[in-house]
Amino acid sequence: MKLVIYPAVEPERLAKILAVAPDATVVNMETPEAAVSEMADADAFFGKLTPEMLAAAERLRWVQSPTASLEHYVFPELVDHPCTLTNMRGLYYDVIADHVFSYILCFARNLHLYIRQQMRTHWEPIGGEGERATFAAGPGVISSIDRSHSHLSDCTLGVVGLGSIGTEIARRGRAFGMRVLAVDPVRTDSPPEVESLASLDGLDDLLAASDFVVIAAPHTPETVKMFRRAQLRQMKSTAYLINIGRGVIVDLNDLVDGLQAGDLAGAALDVFEEEPLPPEHPLWGMENVLMTPHVAAASVHIAPRHLAVFLENLQRFLIGSDLINVADKQQWF
Repeated sequence: MKLVIYPAVEPERLAKILAVAPDATVVNMETPEAAVSEMADADAFFGKLTPEMLAAAERLRWVQSPTASLEHYVFPELVDHPCTLTNMRGLYYDVIADHVFSYILCFARNLHLYIRQQMRTHWEPIGGEGERATFAAGPGVISSIDRSHSHLSDCTLGVVGLGSIGTEIARRGRAFGMRVLAVDPVRTDSPPEVESLASLDGLDDLLAASDFVVIAAPHTPETVKMFRRAQLRQMKSTAYLINIGRGVIVDLNDLVDGLQAGDLAGAALDVFEEEPLPPEHPLWGMENVLMTPHVAAASVHIAPRHLAVFLENLQRFLIGSDLINVADKQQWF
Protein backbone atom coordinates (compact mmCIF):
# COMPACT_ATOMS: atom_id res chain seq x y z
CA MET A 1 0.00 0.00 0.00
CA LYS A 2 1.27 3.46 -0.88
CA LEU A 3 0.23 6.61 0.97
CA VAL A 4 1.00 10.10 -0.32
CA ILE A 5 0.95 13.01 2.14
CA TYR A 6 0.83 16.65 1.08
CA PRO A 7 1.61 19.07 2.56
CA ALA A 8 4.33 17.27 4.46
CA VAL A 9 3.70 16.57 8.14
CA GLU A 10 6.34 17.16 10.78
CA PRO A 11 8.61 14.28 11.96
CA GLU A 12 6.62 13.53 15.13
CA ARG A 13 3.37 12.90 13.25
CA LEU A 14 5.15 11.06 10.47
CA ALA A 15 6.69 8.67 12.99
CA LYS A 16 3.25 7.83 14.38
CA ILE A 17 1.90 7.22 10.88
CA LEU A 18 4.81 4.91 10.07
CA ALA A 19 4.25 3.02 13.31
CA VAL A 20 0.67 2.24 12.25
CA ALA A 21 1.70 1.27 8.71
CA PRO A 22 5.22 -0.16 8.96
CA ASP A 23 4.92 -2.16 5.73
CA ALA A 24 3.43 0.66 3.66
CA THR A 25 5.25 3.05 1.38
CA VAL A 26 4.67 6.49 2.86
CA VAL A 27 5.87 9.55 0.94
CA ASN A 28 5.77 12.91 2.71
CA MET A 29 5.82 15.62 0.04
CA GLU A 30 6.80 19.26 0.54
CA THR A 31 5.53 20.61 -2.79
CA PRO A 32 2.47 19.93 -4.96
CA GLU A 33 4.71 19.08 -7.90
CA ALA A 34 6.48 16.41 -5.86
CA ALA A 35 3.12 15.01 -4.74
CA VAL A 36 1.91 14.80 -8.35
CA SER A 37 5.00 12.79 -9.27
CA GLU A 38 4.14 10.18 -6.62
CA MET A 39 0.42 9.79 -7.36
CA ALA A 40 0.43 7.22 -10.18
CA ASP A 41 0.67 4.20 -7.87
CA ALA A 42 -0.83 5.80 -4.74
CA ASP A 43 -3.61 3.90 -2.96
CA ALA A 44 -4.32 6.57 -0.37
CA PHE A 45 -3.83 10.29 0.10
CA PHE A 46 -3.79 12.54 3.16
CA GLY A 47 -3.84 16.32 2.93
CA LYS A 48 -4.80 18.86 0.29
CA LEU A 49 -5.62 17.04 -2.93
CA THR A 50 -5.51 19.07 -6.15
CA PRO A 51 -7.04 18.28 -9.57
CA GLU A 52 -3.53 17.71 -10.91
CA MET A 53 -2.79 15.14 -8.23
CA LEU A 54 -6.04 13.32 -8.83
CA ALA A 55 -5.47 13.30 -12.60
CA ALA A 56 -2.11 11.60 -12.05
CA ALA A 57 -3.60 8.90 -9.79
CA GLU A 58 -4.27 5.53 -11.42
CA ARG A 59 -5.42 3.43 -8.46
CA LEU A 60 -6.40 5.87 -5.72
CA ARG A 61 -9.03 4.40 -3.38
CA TRP A 62 -9.10 6.67 -0.33
CA VAL A 63 -8.63 10.39 0.34
CA GLN A 64 -8.50 11.74 3.89
CA SER A 65 -9.29 15.45 4.07
CA PRO A 66 -7.53 17.34 6.89
CA THR A 67 -10.67 19.43 7.46
CA ALA A 68 -14.23 18.82 8.57
CA SER A 69 -15.89 21.14 6.06
CA LEU A 70 -15.33 20.33 2.42
CA GLU A 71 -16.77 23.28 0.51
CA HIS A 72 -13.23 24.45 -0.33
CA TYR A 73 -11.85 20.94 -0.74
CA VAL A 74 -14.00 19.12 -3.27
CA PHE A 75 -13.88 19.79 -7.01
CA PRO A 76 -15.87 18.22 -9.87
CA GLU A 77 -13.32 15.55 -10.74
CA LEU A 78 -13.13 14.43 -7.12
CA VAL A 79 -16.93 14.24 -6.86
CA ASP A 80 -16.98 11.97 -9.93
CA HIS A 81 -14.01 9.84 -8.85
CA PRO A 82 -14.78 6.43 -7.28
CA CYS A 83 -12.39 6.96 -4.34
CA THR A 84 -13.80 7.24 -0.83
CA LEU A 85 -13.47 10.68 0.77
CA THR A 86 -13.34 11.00 4.56
CA ASN A 87 -13.25 14.17 6.62
CA MET A 88 -12.45 15.34 10.14
CA ARG A 89 -15.92 15.91 11.56
CA GLY A 90 -16.49 15.07 15.20
CA LEU A 91 -13.33 16.70 16.58
CA TYR A 92 -14.74 19.96 17.83
CA TYR A 93 -18.01 19.16 19.60
CA ASP A 94 -17.15 20.09 23.20
CA VAL A 95 -14.78 22.94 22.39
CA ILE A 96 -17.31 24.74 20.19
CA ALA A 97 -20.09 24.06 22.70
CA ASP A 98 -17.98 25.89 25.30
CA HIS A 99 -17.70 28.83 22.93
CA VAL A 100 -21.43 28.88 22.27
CA PHE A 101 -22.25 28.99 25.96
CA SER A 102 -19.80 31.81 26.52
CA TYR A 103 -21.96 33.80 24.09
CA ILE A 104 -25.22 32.67 25.68
CA LEU A 105 -24.12 33.55 29.20
CA CYS A 106 -22.80 36.92 28.04
CA PHE A 107 -26.15 37.80 26.51
CA ALA A 108 -28.22 36.35 29.34
CA ARG A 109 -26.38 38.38 31.98
CA ASN A 110 -25.68 41.45 29.78
CA LEU A 111 -21.91 41.06 29.97
CA HIS A 112 -21.64 42.35 26.41
CA LEU A 113 -23.04 45.65 27.68
CA TYR A 114 -21.26 45.72 31.03
CA ILE A 115 -17.87 45.27 29.38
CA ARG A 116 -18.53 48.39 27.32
CA GLN A 117 -19.65 50.25 30.43
CA GLN A 118 -16.47 49.15 32.19
CA MET A 119 -14.37 50.66 29.41
CA ARG A 120 -16.21 53.95 30.01
CA THR A 121 -15.95 53.63 33.83
CA HIS A 122 -19.73 53.78 33.93
CA TRP A 123 -21.59 52.14 36.84
CA GLU A 124 -25.23 51.38 36.15
CA PRO A 125 -27.23 48.15 36.07
CA ILE A 126 -29.11 47.32 32.89
CA GLY A 127 -32.66 48.22 33.87
CA GLY A 128 -31.67 51.45 35.62
CA GLU A 129 -30.00 52.38 38.91
CA GLY A 130 -33.28 53.70 40.25
CA GLU A 131 -34.74 50.21 40.13
CA ARG A 132 -32.17 48.72 42.48
CA ALA A 133 -33.66 47.15 45.63
CA THR A 134 -32.72 48.93 48.84
CA PHE A 135 -31.18 47.14 51.78
CA ALA A 136 -34.13 48.20 53.88
CA ALA A 137 -36.82 46.79 51.58
CA GLY A 138 -34.92 43.89 50.03
CA PRO A 139 -35.80 42.22 46.71
CA GLY A 140 -39.50 41.87 47.43
CA VAL A 141 -40.63 43.25 44.08
CA ILE A 142 -39.51 42.15 40.62
CA SER A 143 -37.71 45.13 39.09
CA SER A 144 -36.72 46.12 35.56
CA ILE A 145 -33.18 45.11 36.52
CA ASP A 146 -34.43 41.61 37.26
CA ARG A 147 -36.36 41.49 34.00
CA SER A 148 -33.27 42.63 32.07
CA HIS A 149 -31.21 39.63 33.20
CA SER A 150 -32.20 36.19 31.92
CA HIS A 151 -32.28 32.96 33.89
CA LEU A 152 -31.30 30.17 31.50
CA SER A 153 -33.78 27.68 32.94
CA ASP A 154 -36.52 30.05 31.77
CA CYS A 155 -35.16 30.05 28.21
CA THR A 156 -35.60 27.92 25.11
CA LEU A 157 -32.56 26.92 23.06
CA GLY A 158 -33.05 26.21 19.36
CA VAL A 159 -30.29 24.23 17.63
CA VAL A 160 -30.07 24.21 13.84
CA GLY A 161 -28.07 21.12 12.88
CA LEU A 162 -27.85 18.20 15.29
CA GLY A 163 -24.50 16.67 14.44
CA SER A 164 -21.81 16.14 17.07
CA ILE A 165 -21.49 19.88 17.77
CA GLY A 166 -25.23 20.54 17.85
CA THR A 167 -25.79 17.54 20.09
CA GLU A 168 -23.19 18.76 22.58
CA ILE A 169 -24.73 22.23 22.58
CA ALA A 170 -28.12 20.65 23.27
CA ARG A 171 -26.67 18.57 26.11
CA ARG A 172 -25.18 21.62 27.78
CA GLY A 173 -28.35 23.59 27.29
CA ARG A 174 -30.31 20.92 29.08
CA ALA A 175 -27.72 20.89 31.88
CA PHE A 176 -28.52 24.57 32.39
CA GLY A 177 -32.20 23.68 32.62
CA MET A 178 -33.09 25.07 29.20
CA ARG A 179 -35.84 23.70 27.00
CA VAL A 180 -34.10 22.43 23.86
CA LEU A 181 -35.53 22.25 20.34
CA ALA A 182 -33.68 21.17 17.21
CA VAL A 183 -34.00 20.80 13.46
CA ASP A 184 -31.86 18.64 11.23
CA PRO A 185 -32.29 17.63 7.56
CA VAL A 186 -31.23 14.03 8.11
CA ARG A 187 -31.32 12.96 11.73
CA THR A 188 -34.53 11.47 13.10
CA ASP A 189 -33.40 9.96 16.42
CA SER A 190 -33.80 12.60 19.08
CA PRO A 191 -31.27 12.51 21.95
CA PRO A 192 -32.75 12.70 25.46
CA GLU A 193 -31.68 16.33 25.88
CA VAL A 194 -33.85 17.46 22.97
CA GLU A 195 -37.56 17.95 23.63
CA SER A 196 -38.46 18.16 19.95
CA LEU A 197 -36.48 17.25 16.81
CA ALA A 198 -37.93 18.18 13.44
CA SER A 199 -36.85 18.30 9.83
CA LEU A 200 -35.99 21.67 8.30
CA ASP A 201 -39.71 22.12 7.69
CA GLY A 202 -39.90 22.87 11.41
CA LEU A 203 -37.41 25.75 11.29
CA ASP A 204 -40.02 28.51 11.49
CA ASP A 205 -41.54 26.95 14.61
CA LEU A 206 -38.11 26.66 16.21
CA LEU A 207 -37.30 30.30 15.43
CA ALA A 208 -40.59 31.52 16.87
CA ALA A 209 -40.16 29.57 20.12
CA SER A 210 -36.45 30.06 20.89
CA ASP A 211 -34.67 32.64 23.02
CA PHE A 212 -31.29 31.59 21.66
CA VAL A 213 -30.93 30.17 18.14
CA VAL A 214 -27.63 28.42 17.46
CA ILE A 215 -26.57 27.56 13.92
CA ALA A 216 -24.44 24.42 14.06
CA ALA A 217 -24.99 23.37 10.45
CA PRO A 218 -22.24 22.74 7.88
CA HIS A 219 -21.78 24.57 4.59
CA THR A 220 -23.66 22.55 1.98
CA PRO A 221 -25.41 23.65 -1.22
CA GLU A 222 -28.67 23.73 0.76
CA THR A 223 -27.44 25.87 3.67
CA VAL A 224 -26.05 28.82 1.67
CA LYS A 225 -27.92 31.93 2.90
CA MET A 226 -30.27 29.75 4.88
CA PHE A 227 -30.79 32.71 7.23
CA ARG A 228 -32.11 35.80 5.51
CA ARG A 229 -34.48 38.53 6.62
CA ALA A 230 -37.51 36.25 6.38
CA GLN A 231 -35.99 33.86 8.93
CA LEU A 232 -34.90 36.70 11.23
CA ARG A 233 -38.43 38.07 11.24
CA GLN A 234 -39.63 34.70 12.57
CA MET A 235 -37.52 35.13 15.70
CA LYS A 236 -38.64 36.75 18.94
CA SER A 237 -37.58 40.38 19.17
CA THR A 238 -35.91 39.40 22.47
CA ALA A 239 -33.99 36.46 20.99
CA TYR A 240 -30.33 36.10 20.00
CA LEU A 241 -28.82 34.44 16.93
CA ILE A 242 -25.51 32.58 17.26
CA ASN A 243 -23.56 31.29 14.26
CA ILE A 244 -20.66 28.91 14.77
CA GLY A 245 -21.49 26.89 11.64
CA ARG A 246 -20.35 28.56 8.44
CA GLY A 247 -20.39 32.21 7.49
CA VAL A 248 -22.31 31.76 4.25
CA ILE A 249 -25.33 30.43 6.16
CA VAL A 250 -26.23 33.92 7.41
CA ASP A 251 -26.65 36.82 4.98
CA LEU A 252 -24.83 39.60 6.85
CA ASN A 253 -26.60 42.44 5.06
CA ASP A 254 -29.92 40.97 6.10
CA LEU A 255 -28.60 40.45 9.63
CA VAL A 256 -27.60 44.11 9.90
CA ASP A 257 -31.02 45.17 8.63
CA GLY A 258 -32.75 42.81 11.06
CA LEU A 259 -30.74 44.03 14.03
CA GLN A 260 -31.36 47.68 13.15
CA ALA A 261 -35.08 47.00 12.75
CA GLY A 262 -35.32 45.11 16.03
CA ASP A 263 -36.26 41.76 14.50
CA LEU A 264 -33.98 40.18 17.11
CA ALA A 265 -32.16 41.36 20.21
CA GLY A 266 -28.62 40.58 19.14
CA ALA A 267 -26.21 38.20 17.47
CA ALA A 268 -22.95 36.40 18.14
CA LEU A 269 -20.77 35.33 15.23
CA ASP A 270 -17.56 33.34 14.98
CA VAL A 271 -17.82 32.83 11.21
CA PHE A 272 -18.57 35.33 8.46
CA GLU A 273 -19.33 35.52 4.75
CA GLU A 274 -16.07 37.41 4.34
CA GLU A 275 -13.09 36.83 6.63
CA PRO A 276 -11.63 38.92 8.03
CA LEU A 277 -14.69 41.11 8.34
CA PRO A 278 -13.90 44.49 6.72
CA PRO A 279 -13.22 47.23 9.29
CA GLU A 280 -15.97 49.42 7.83
CA HIS A 281 -18.66 46.77 8.31
CA PRO A 282 -21.60 47.98 10.45
CA LEU A 283 -21.46 44.94 12.74
CA TRP A 284 -18.28 46.25 14.37
CA GLY A 285 -20.13 49.18 15.90
CA MET A 286 -23.21 47.34 17.19
CA GLU A 287 -23.39 47.00 20.98
CA ASN A 288 -25.72 43.99 20.72
CA VAL A 289 -23.27 41.99 18.61
CA LEU A 290 -20.46 39.72 19.82
CA MET A 291 -17.80 38.71 17.30
CA THR A 292 -14.83 36.40 17.56
CA PRO A 293 -12.30 35.81 14.74
CA HIS A 294 -13.15 32.18 13.79
CA VAL A 295 -11.67 30.72 16.97
CA ALA A 296 -14.57 28.65 18.35
CA ALA A 297 -12.62 25.44 17.68
CA ALA A 298 -9.33 26.65 19.19
CA SER A 299 -8.09 24.13 21.76
CA VAL A 300 -5.01 22.10 22.63
CA HIS A 301 -7.21 19.00 22.36
CA ILE A 302 -7.91 19.27 18.62
CA ALA A 303 -4.53 18.32 17.12
CA PRO A 304 -4.31 14.97 18.97
CA ARG A 305 -7.88 14.13 17.97
CA HIS A 306 -7.11 15.11 14.36
CA LEU A 307 -4.21 12.67 14.19
CA ALA A 308 -6.22 9.98 15.97
CA VAL A 309 -8.96 10.09 13.31
CA PHE A 310 -6.43 9.69 10.52
CA LEU A 311 -4.60 6.85 12.26
CA GLU A 312 -7.90 5.07 12.94
CA ASN A 313 -8.83 5.30 9.28
CA LEU A 314 -5.36 4.26 8.18
CA GLN A 315 -5.59 1.12 10.31
CA ARG A 316 -9.04 0.37 8.91
CA PHE A 317 -7.90 0.92 5.33
CA LEU A 318 -4.96 -1.45 5.77
CA ILE A 319 -7.21 -4.31 6.92
CA GLY A 320 -10.10 -3.54 4.60
CA SER A 321 -12.59 -2.38 7.25
CA ASP A 322 -15.19 0.34 6.84
CA LEU A 323 -13.76 3.83 7.23
CA ILE A 324 -15.12 6.40 9.67
CA ASN A 325 -16.29 9.90 8.71
CA VAL A 326 -17.11 8.96 5.13
CA ALA A 327 -18.25 12.15 3.40
CA ASP A 328 -20.92 12.85 0.83
CA LYS A 329 -18.91 14.56 -1.90
CA GLN A 330 -21.95 16.23 -3.43
CA GLN A 331 -23.09 17.64 -0.09
CA TRP A 332 -19.55 18.69 0.94
CA PHE A 333 -19.85 17.01 4.32
